[in-house]
Amino acid sequence: MKNKKFILWFSETGIKDVPRVGGKNASLGEMYRHLKNKGIKIPNGFSVTADAYRYFLKENKLDEEMKRILRGLNTRNIRNLAERGHKIREAIMSAQFPVDLRNEIVKAYAKLSYEYKPRSFRILMDPRRDHTNHFAGGVDVAIRSSATAEDLIDASFAGQQESYLNVSGEYQVIESIKKCFASLFTDRAISYREDKGFSHFDIALSVGVQKMVRSDEASSGVMFTIDTESGFKNAVVINASWGLGENIVKGKVNPDEFIVFKPTLKKNFKPIIGKRLGSKEYKLVYSIGGSVSTRNVATSAEDRQKFCLTDEEVLKLAKWGMIIEDHYKKAMDIEWAKDGRDGEIYIVQARPETVQSKKDRTYFEEYIIEERGKVLCTGSAVGEKIGVGRANVIKNVAKIAEFEPGEVLVTEMTDPDWEPIMKVAAAIVTNSGGRTSHAAIVSRELGIPCIVGTNNATSKIKDGAMITVSCAEGELGKIYEGKIKFHVKKTDLSNIKRPKTKIMMNVGNPEQAFDLSFVPNDGVGLTREEFIITEYIKIHPMALIHFEKVKDKTEREKIEEITRGWKSKEQFFVDKLAEGIGRIAAAFYPKDVIVRMSDFKTNEYASLIGGRYFEPQEENPMIGWRGASRYYDEDYKEGFALECLAFKYVRDRMGLTNLKIMIPFCRTVEEGKKVLAEMKRCGLEKGKNNLRVYVMCEVPSNIILADQFAEIFDGFSIGSNDLTQLTLGVDRDSAKVAHIYDERNEAVKELIRQVIQKAHRARRKVGICGQAPSDFLDFAKFLVKEKIDSISLNPDTVIKTMIEIGKMER
Repeated sequence: MKNKKFILWFSETGIKDVPRVGGKNASLGEMYRHLKNKGIKIPNGFSVTADAYRYFLKENKLDEEMKRILRGLNTRNIRNLAERGHKIREAIMSAQFPVDLRNEIVKAYAKLSYEYKPRSFRILMDPRRDHTNHFAGGVDVAIRSSATAEDLIDASFAGQQESYLNVSGEYQVIESIKKCFASLFTDRAISYREDKGFSHFDIALSVGVQKMVRSDEASSGVMFTIDTESGFKNAVVINASWGLGENIVKGKVNPDEFIVFKPTLKKNFKPIIGKRLGSKEYKLVYSIGGSVSTRNVATSAEDRQKFCLTDEEVLKLAKWGMIIEDHYKKAMDIEWAKDGRDGEIYIVQARPETVQSKKDRTYFEEYIIEERGKVLCTGSAVGEKIGVGRANVIKNVAKIAEFEPGEVLVTEMTDPDWEPIMKVAAAIVTNSGGRTSHAAIVSRELGIPCIVGTNNATSKIKDGAMITVSCAEGELGKIYEGKIKFHVKKTDLSNIKRPKTKIMMNVGNPEQAFDLSFVPNDGVGLTREEFIITEYIKIHPMALIHFEKVKDKTEREKIEEITRGWKSKEQFFVDKLAEGIGRIAAAFYPKDVIVRMSDFKTNEYASLIGGRYFEPQEENPMIGWRGASRYYDEDYKEGFALECLAFKYVRDRMGLTNLKIMIPFCRTVEEGKKVLAEMKRCGLEKGKNNLRVYVMCEVPSNIILADQFAEIFDGFSIGSNDLTQLTLGVDRDSAKVAHIYDERNEAVKELIRQVIQKAHRARRKVGICGQAPSDFLDFAKFLVKEKIDSISLNPDTVIKTMIEIGKMER
């Protein structure tokens, strides 16, 4: 009978066999049987079943002994928990395998070795012979615990049991399996089961024995088929580092990160919308000789500066992730490894994602910080919450017992042994690790704000100091000195009725795009290139094209450092701009996302690295060489060409044709024609592949000659800031005349009224993306009354404005 077997091969098991082989092994069997024929590579192996585990306990009379040890357990008392856990593990490790069980394991291991070892070994280890006696050697395997309640959608065990890599030889395999049995009773596993309401004796352990992938000579990592921070379902997030995968899972390295957009990947585009180089300080490799099978070595400077996956490998992994997700019909958490010897990528684990997939999306919750303070350090934010408490800086694991509920845990990194104190922490901060590290995974499940990969938190934060941990300001998490004021805003989205007027959003930061996509919206009415260039590129485009003209040594070194790893400096600009724009376009796909071409003033351009060599000194940059006038000018048209290439990349390579283009500060119709001609020369032709090009309506000439502008552009977007400045003749940067500056002035409103009427007569779309409707509800109501097609608002005003506009329309 199948359910009485001690050994089951992956080819014999599936997802329905969780009671026999546990979550991990059942999933491996499911994929091995059903997904190999879809091109997904999975190393072969077998499961030592839960029946084998129970038989081991029964034959050694361990059941009653363990129940006696656990009587009166108090998981809140760290010492009490540690003492009892140690006694149980010691009892298991002292026990012996029954001979019949041991022989079955040895025979299965010999069969696996026969499959993978070269011919000389196969002759020696012919599986047709009876291998009940001891033998040396054998294929190298990974031995992983697989609990029968593990990886359920409502109870992630987040690495509660142990895994052992590079195990070879009969003795090592048997001992590692026994260690896995004992790991069912680690302190953190005992504590976790108590909290989740599982009986310690209803859960059994299976152990997977799987051929090792030689990722010690290549790379490995983790892949989620959902964005783990926002819950955005259309993204695959891949973390990667050199060497064996334990470093990423345990948070010992800051890995590379890639984000791929699923809908257009399905159409065979290449939508890598995020790509971040990690520091990858260490790599885990095989240990030759000695008592341990693996060891960490420093990653070479050259490898730290390289991505450990090619774009093609990233896209292949993402496709595999989607196939696995489609098979299981739920978001998945997947481990992968690349073999350095055969160059192939393999899937070695897959389990359901257990946090974002359960979130209630009928409510939109925002943690809003009300003030800023001194930033002590920064890292990668996990979640979107804010936590406040006294820092408990733990540099030595022995100090765990001193941790008090409500404190902020600050440490190098966490592993599953830390779980009992993590669940009572106000927040968690680590020096090491990425978004798929142990600290990140457990924090998400517990709903605790966490910042990982700070590099220096344990030295920058004083033990006992009051601190605020903010994950509410994008992907960059900040640790502030002291107690910073914040509030939580919770909105019920189920009761909001959408108005007829389209309500779009102004979105500048690509890192916030996935989160903002959950706010009710009709797309993005304004994305400014300037934020992406300032935050992600930092260098003047002409300094990248004409690097030889940058004479300052410090600036040249900065440019070399920032662009290291790219084929050319120009390609760096195109790739980074495309990633930023692409991420926003993906977040709101298939809704329109309107991106404004660069509109830096000359003084702002000059402040970019290398910028002073390419910008003139102007008395009044606000009405100087800006916007459209730069795009066809000999002194900048090469820079504009890079912008166009980035847009072309997003539309043609990523497949994000919902991206529309907007031209700012276009003073004359003739200037508009010149800009469109330059765009066409760079491969962006209006009307081709549904490309729409809008013009910003911010110069009075745009309104006076709206009929003519409508002949060459697809629509208008009113920029109320500059329109007010130029209508009233007020410098909006001058404090002296600030009292005159008012978008609600009748002259400004009359011009807006005119352009709406003219645009509609010409059958052109007209919207507004300026600040006024976000600041003044009465101004938004004026726009609705004039029958504007769309209003683009700052994200924090969308819901309240949408409600009021709905009332007005009714």
